[in-house]
Amino acid sequence: MADADHELALAAANGDRAAFATLLARHYDRLFRLCFRLTGRREAAEDLTQDICLVLPAKLKHFRGEAKLTTWLYRVAVNAAHDRRRRTATRVKSAEGWGDWELNRRAAAAHTAAHLKWLRQAMAALPEQLRETAALTLGDEMTHAEAAQVLGVSEGTISWRLSEIRKRLRAVRQEELSS
Repeated sequence: MADADHELALAAANGDRAAFATLLARHYDRLFRLCFRLTGRREAAEDLTQDICLVLPAKLKHFRGEAKLTTWLYRVAVNAAHDRRRRTATRVKSAEGWGDWELNRRAAAAHTAAHLKWLRQAMAALPEQLRETAALTLGDEMTHAEAAQVLGVSEGTISWRLSEIRKRLRAVRQEELSS
């Protein structure tokens, strides 16, 4: 049978589909059992065996016949199992990092959303003149001089209003913390 396997492998390597089908019929179950022992799970063994069968025609072109076909086929299976484990470990490691990153991103987004909600509510409680001043100057949109020109007041008034805004926002925050 070893000589027949060798001849079938050479014929399959040269594109003989019938020879390849005969090789698979002879060795598929044995290959599956090995894959099952290597993976420990039926589904993983089925996937691994199918993956090996898909690449086997190309791999047979490198079969030199120095060992029995079954020995060579087992080596192919062991290498494929190693490759699968490495890919899975890399995927898991990568996914763990992304999971942590995503949790941190969501926590930061929730914190920012809560902060902005608080700021909007606190700003809504301010008198109109202070809200206008804050709207123009927050986030470095305008300088004090530019805001003063838009609102028709002095730069000193803008500075005073910003000081008053900070004082009122601190008071609101302090009241919330003491409640």
